[in-house]
Amino acid sequence: MSGATTVANMARWEDPAWRTAAASWIDEQAERLGLGRIGEIEQAHARQWSLMWRIPTADGLVWFKANGGDTRYEAPLAEALGRWAPGRVLAPLAVQAERGWQLLPDGGSTLRDDVARESSQRSARKLRGTRQWEAFVAEYAQLQRDLMPHADEMVALGTPDHRPATLAGLVAELVDDPATGLSPESRARVRALWPEYGQWCARLADSGIPSSLNHDDLHDANVFVGPDGFVFFDWGDSAVCHPFTTLLVTLRVVAYRFELPADDPSVLRVRDAYLEVFDDLGDVAQLRELARLATWTGKPARAMSWRRALAGASEADLAEHGDAVYGWVEELLEPGPL
Repeated sequence: MSGATTVANMARWEDPAWRTAAASWIDEQAERLGLGRIGEIEQAHARQWSLMWRIPTADGLVWFKANGGDTRYEAPLAEALGRWAPGRVLAPLAVQAERGWQLLPDGGSTLRDDVARESSQRSARKLRGTRQWEAFVAEYAQLQRDLMPHADEMVALGTPDHRPATLAGLVAELVDDPATGLSPESRARVRALWPEYGQWCARLADSGIPSSLNHDDLHDANVFVGPDGFVFFDWGDSAVCHPFTTLLVTLRVVAYRFELPADDPSVLRVRDAYLEVFDDLGDVAQLRELARLATWTGKPARAMSWRRALAGASEADLAEHGDAVYGWVEELLEPGPL
């Protein structure tokens, strides 16, 4: 894995000096913002790639997030997104970019929370849930369109550059890296795809659809339900890509959540609701074909996301999650989801 000099984050999260420094920063920012802490800081979760603390204040809950691995770019990216797309993303209250720290407002209920509360009846939940997915993916597609002029700025902030023109070279390096964990047989089979993979990337680069921000983990638990629409958050997996790459994870999760096959009409309606936002840039058949290519070429890009998350990981974390790196690369050998 990359990041060999990085201290394992699970150890950092427990280090008293680190925790003291983080708590001091939280209190400094809360005082600056006029938010008086009224209780003890509580840990919501601690993973190799991120830590979340819950902070009670007189004005309600706020949250502290620290990024681990090679995902610290989330903090400056989230800050910029708050300026570029106010009201549509969870904008940090404060950021310490070098350390990957954010102080975040409470976003309320996620879409997954809302659906779970609305009904315990499986059929009703499935119907409402898939329709809501159609709505939020369309809003995310519009957000991507609005962010297209900022692609270079996002890369300058440290957001990984997985645009089609660079992707083939990045994937070649990933496959050749022994730390990726590919077996010799899988490595040889993936290498045999290089000519075709390069052609797919070239077609995406020439598609006339500019690159934008791929959330890379866009699903119903990473979307808040706001009074004026959906609010998107959690950018630790994101990269600048062909926008349709977003559908790789999203369509898999909708199929999994509602126990549907990948080609079920309900899943494909989610895809088409997303693509309709781009219907001035191609006809339906062209957009669907680009979605197929983007989700296929995006498989090893997902492996790179996991590699960033696991940079500096402990042996235990690598044993638990390391197969996600080579597993996503090996998925190039399987048929695409669309």
